[in-house]
Amino acid sequence: MRRRRSENILETIKMIEEECLDIRTVTMGISLLDCADTDIDRSCEKIYHKLTEKAKDLVQVTSDISREYGIPIINSRISVTPIALLQSVSGGDCVKYAKILDKAGKDLGVNFIGGYSALVQKGMTEGDRQLIASIPQALAETDIVCSSVNIGSTKAGINMDAVREMGKVVRECAERTQERNCFGAAKLVVFCNAVEDNPFMAGAFHGVSEPDCVINVGVSGPGVVRQAVRDAGKEASMDEIAEVIKRTAFKVTRMGQLVGMEASRRLNVPFGIVDLSLAPTPAVGDSVARILEEIGLECCGGPGTTACLAMLNDAVKKGGVMASSSVGGLSGAFIPVSEDAGMIEAAEKGILTLEKLEAMTAVCSVGLDMIIIPGDTSAETISAIIADEAAIGMINQKTTACRLIPAIGREAGEMLEFGGLLGYGPIMPVKQDNAEVLIHRGGRIPSPINSLKN
Repeated sequence: MRRRRSENILETIKMIEEECLDIRTVTMGISLLDCADTDIDRSCEKIYHKLTEKAKDLVQVTSDISREYGIPIINSRISVTPIALLQSVSGGDCVKYAKILDKAGKDLGVNFIGGYSALVQKGMTEGDRQLIASIPQALAETDIVCSSVNIGSTKAGINMDAVREMGKVVRECAERTQERNCFGAAKLVVFCNAVEDNPFMAGAFHGVSEPDCVINVGVSGPGVVRQAVRDAGKEASMDEIAEVIKRTAFKVTRMGQLVGMEASRRLNVPFGIVDLSLAPTPAVGDSVARILEEIGLECCGGPGTTACLAMLNDAVKKGGVMASSSVGGLSGAFIPVSEDAGMIEAAEKGILTLEKLEAMTAVCSVGLDMIIIPGDTSAETISAIIADEAAIGMINQKTTACRLIPAIGREAGEMLEFGGLLGYGPIMPVKQDNAEVLIHRGGRIPSPINSLKN
């Protein structure tokens, strides 16, 4: 027993030191419903007080856990109640909310704060409209605030009025931050079937059915999974590879469970979920694309990519569920192009295309994530891409999303760099067929027949 325990410890050390295993984020979700006020300035004061009280020890605790256990914890983050709900009560200049979130997050020392959000899958209130209209200014005038808008769901269908507006918003976010490599658009996610306990940015928000305060953990280990597949050898069958991935995901999830429960205990905040998402980085050896290539592809994006990704995503979820009764969030494989060294290379070669990425999103955890597109892409074309992605999520009863970055003033084939975890990537060509008639119809795409579950 002692020998086996020593082997497990050594295996974990190897995963951390050589295979890029880390806790990507410890995210504290905080409800701001009790901060609503008819006076927006009073509401902002309540928000600042609550955030700085609830999360005052978050960064210190995650740092202590990381040091004591030897586990890298990359980010400490906060997610809050969708701000559109507070805006519906207060009215006024919605950007004030973004600025107070930015100030509180910076004073606390967190990396990002998410929840400048609206849920408009079935329709929009006046508060929703005001928040959506303010997103470009809010993201341009803040540094760590992230925004998301849920425009569709399997139960409600797709709000095409919101889709039309979000195409304009995405473009304006990029235009307002052109001098910062269009960074504003990188902090905005457009969802279908958004989840309430997602710890990952930029799409995190604290759902209204969540506790007043909760700790959610996001774990990432593409390098660990890739090495496990490599060790299995080229003679292993696909079901054997799936079993290897499942066992590896189990080990990674257990580490996330440990960190989440320890953070919960020290912060005296309920533990929510572990999100086991294979979230890549531009670092060598930390790529989802390289896992797919280890399984047997010559290059990510070629024939067989969707099949390999489907198997990977399913095995990761099965392993996570075995390891914890609190698996949640998105949990699976992320495919953000600019954040994955293998995806970047495949896109540069022209093998990984926007159309192939869309097909892959039918079987992975999120959607078209960190896709850099030409600066002359119209708002209507952006809206049409969002609608396509939302349709995949709606029909398949899964979360899909778009994080599109129009590279203003630049063309397909050039590079755009953000730095840090957001990485860099090639500007991918987009078919510029005119979708104006479709997008300007507005209205709502009705929910599919498979939504009738009662």
